[in-house]
Amino acid sequence: MLTKIDKYGSPLMALFAGAVFLSSIPFKFGNAPETQEIFGRLNSWSTGLGADGLFAQSGLFSQYVIGSAEIAASIALLLGILPRFRRLQGFGALLGLAVMTGAISFHLFTPLGIDPNNDGGGLFLSACIVWLCCAFILFLRRQYVKDGLLKIGCALFAKP
Repeated sequence: MLTKIDKYGSPLMALFAGAVFLSSIPFKFGNAPETQEIFGRLNSWSTGLGADGLFAQSGLFSQYVIGSAEIAASIALLLGILPRFRRLQGFGALLGLAVMTGAISFHLFTPLGIDPNNDGGGLFLSACIVWLCCAFILFLRRQYVKDGLLKIGCALFAKP
């Protein structure tokens, strides 16, 4: 059963998550009013906490930083559909899961709310579905991620 889900489900989930991530790129890099509203609210909120500029256009979590992470996650998720690059899919899912965890958290626990653009909560629902897709792909590709992280650790901490 898990083999069939892996064979058919993971490519569909990767396509969906990749499409959602890539569809947001013109908004983030085009400085769309919707993006300005979301990141502006988050920046105002963070300013009140003493972290002025955190979500501003040159901030640590700017629309450009988040957009770049979404592009990287999309590339890895979509390339991972090909058997030769399957090992990348887990890392794309891990990055996508991190981005969507942040998005969902900010929607739920800040003044942003689940419907900042008056779209009926569609943006929030999409983030939740992408989060689930990434979590499931990460579960399926966990061995690739574990092996990759071990190799990175060995390379970084090897004795000369």
